[in-house]
Amino acid sequence: MDETVAEYIRRTVLKIPRDEIKTMLQTWGFLSEAQLQTLNFHQTKDYVSQEVVQLCEDNSADIKQAAVLDIIYNHIYPNKRMWSVYQMNKSGEETEFFDLTDFKKKFKRRLQTALKNVTINFREYEDNAIWIRIAWGTPYKKPNQYKTSYVVYHSQTPYVFISASVIRSTLPLLCQALVVASNYHDIREMELRSHCLNSLKDIVFKRYSQTFQTYYPRPLQERNVTSENVDLRIIHENKNEKERILRVNREVFGDGPQPKLEFAQYKLETTFKSNPTLDVSDIKEPFRCLVKFSSPHLLESLKSLAPAGLADAPLSPLLTCIPQKARNYFKIRERKGFFPGSFVSP
Repeated sequence: MDETVAEYIRRTVLKIPRDEIKTMLQTWGFLSEAQLQTLNFHQTKDYVSQEVVQLCEDNSADIKQAAVLDIIYNHIYPNKRMWSVYQMNKSGEETEFFDLTDFKKKFKRRLQTALKNVTINFREYEDNAIWIRIAWGTPYKKPNQYKTSYVVYHSQTPYVFISASVIRSTLPLLCQALVVASNYHDIREMELRSHCLNSLKDIVFKRYSQTFQTYYPRPLQERNVTSENVDLRIIHENKNEKERILRVNREVFGDGPQPKLEFAQYKLETTFKSNPTLDVSDIKEPFRCLVKFSSPHLLESLKSLAPAGLADAPLSPLLTCIPQKARNYFKIRERKGFFPGSFVSP
C-alpha cells in the first residue's frame, strides 16, 4: 500500500470520535468482521489508527477505498464543511429520466478531459443523494487528498450543494461537469451558505414552513390618564406590547427552530429620497449596492431582534422572507427608499 494512502487513512481515523470508530469502519465495509475483532478500541486513537492502517496494508488498500472512508465521515459530519447552494436551469421544461451510470460517466469524462490529475469518487445514499468527492491535482502533480471538493446532488432536482476546496480555480471546472452530466443548461450560485447542510436542504426543498405576513402597528391613541394610575398604565402597556411582539414574532417565524443559515446576500437597487433642493433626486440611474448578512445562526438572530428590543415588530419583509425567496436570486428594488424592500426576480 502506498505511504500516502496509509497516512491518509490514519488521519481520517484520527478525526473520528473514539466511540464511533468501530461503527464507521463497519459502515466502510473494507475490513472484515474478523479483522475488526482484532482491534482494541479502548486503546489511544493513535494506536487504533496505526492498527487500522496495518489491516488496510494486509488488504492492499488504495486511494479509492481511502476516499470511500472519507466520504462516510463527511456524510456523518457534514457540519465540518462550509456548503454553498447552486441552482441549475434547463433551456426548456422537458423532464428526462435520470441515469446514474450515465451521470457518473459524463461527470468523470468532463473533469478528466480538462484536468488529467484528478480523483473522483461517488457514493449513493437512500434519500436520492449522490455524494461526490473530488481531489484536485495539477498537470504536473498528483491529486492532493487533503484539498478536496464535495458535491451533494439530489437527482431529479436542480439543486446542488457544494463544499469547494481552497483551490477556487477548480470551481468552474466542477460546475461545467455538473451541468454536462445532469443535462442542464447553466448553473448559478444562490448566495446561501452554511455549515448546516440539512438546513440548506430544508430551505431549498421547502421542508421549512414559515408564515409570511406584513403587519402595520397601530398608532397609540391619546388618552386622558391621571397621575394616580399612570404607573399602572405604563406597566399594562409594556406588558401588552411584549405580548404583541412575541405573538407577531411567532406568527412570522413559527414556533419551531429556524434552519441554520450563516450567510445571505442581496443585490439592492433603489432610487434616492432627498430634499427637492438637492440634485440627487434628479439622477435617473438607480443606486446599486450589495447587502450581506452573516451570523453563526442568521435566522435565529433575526428572530431574536424584536423580543430583545433591538428592532420593531414585525421585522421588514426584506429580512423575514429569506427562506421563502431562497429558490431565486435575491434582487431587491424599492422605488422610494431602501426599506421596506420587495423582491423582484432577476
